Amino acid sequence: MYQFDITAADKPALYRDLLSALDALTADEPDAVANMANASALLMEWLPDLNWAGFYRMVDGDLVLGPFQGKAACIRIALGKGVCGTAAATRTVQRIADVHAFPGHIACDAASASELVVPLEHGGRLLGVLDLDSPTLDRFDADDEAGCVALMALLAPRVAG
Repeated sequence: MYQFDITAADKPALYRDLLSALDALTADEPDAVANMANASALLMEWLPDLNWAGFYRMVDGDLVLGPFQGKAACIRIALGKGVCGTAAATRTVQRIADVHAFPGHIACDAASASELVVPLEHGGRLLGVLDLDSPTLDRFDADDEAGCVALMALLAPRVAG
């Protein structure tokens, strides 16, 4: 069992601690699903005000539900559809303050109000996306975005297979 002492006073320090913890969890594990599962559990445990944290994996041209923490979710998302599909199609981070104002938002959990989606890429290949949802409007800021981008940069080669 892993125990982490994540007691950061500010967001940048929190994400540095999370990066260290994710590194420890995934460094010696070659299984992509196990690494995504532990990453989603770590984020759900240590990031406040989330109602969903997990991954959608690229499978045969679609995003397919991967390891996550939270309520049951949509299983398949087409590229370009919703926040996750937009992040995957454009390979850009989507930080959405109000998901209800996002054209074509896919509401897997009606309680979600804001969302952060980070593409997971390695060697020019899109592996999937990290998806974080919050029941609070405008929950995610630039520190969350930068922190999650760094986490996915660490994780990507460990799930690339």
